[in-house]
Amino acid sequence: MNVETEFVRRRLPAGRVERVCLVVGVVLIGSGLVHLGLLVAGDGPWSGPVSWRKPATFGLSFGLTVLTVVWVSAYLPLTGRRRGVLLGVFALDSCLEVAGITLQAWRHAPSHVNRETPFDSAVSTVLGVGGVVLVVVLGLLAVAAFRARVAPSMRLALRAGFVTLVIGLLSGAAMIARGVLVANGGDQQRAYEVLGFLKPVHGVSLHGVLVLPALAWLLTFTGWDEARRTRVVALGVVGYGLAVAAALVYSLV
Repeated sequence: MNVETEFVRRRLPAGRVERVCLVVGVVLIGSGLVHLGLLVAGDGPWSGPVSWRKPATFGLSFGLTVLTVVWVSAYLPLTGRRRGVLLGVFALDSCLEVAGITLQAWRHAPSHVNRETPFDSAVSTVLGVGGVVLVVVLGLLAVAAFRARVAPSMRLALRAGFVTLVIGLLSGAAMIARGVLVANGGDQQRAYEVLGFLKPVHGVSLHGVLVLPALAWLLTFTGWDEARRTRVVALGVVGYGLAVAAALVYSLV
């Protein structure tokens, strides 16, 4: 089977684990939409550590990311067992992350770097450990992306997409680390205030793993040859890279 045939064959995954993960992704997006409705209809704050914005954005973002990772993982050189384990762990961890954030939102308590009570501290610790699991699982998938044997346009999109995803993970880890340092220094309120200092670059970079492979996939429906599709994807990579860089500058100024 040649690369192009394999590229077409792998458009949609269909295994049992994948189907469960797709359901998880849809449920998380549904949770995000419900809390978005509460944010719009309610009289609570639109920003801050106890806003309905947090369960809304995390539900939508995690749900979309789960669906994306299920799809793009089908292009990666993974055995069925290893792929199933990675996807299963990622989906479960995504549920735990969104559940912890949602629980705290309903308790009107901050979810991250919150050490105000033993229960809050336990939730914050679980979310922190979950973040480490995300980095490990998605890091392994990113490594696999650099060994993918697919069409050049999709290979470029996968590599660049996972690079942006790793940037998103690292920026998220940096935000948590800064918040923890400030909280451990005894200024809990200040920790909440500084926690989101990389939020723009974090949000933009997380979804390059969807945008760029989706571009490569859509180009297969054109009459263009692979060389031309690869050039278009390269332009998309440059454009997305500039967007991430702009978001980083905006975050730091």
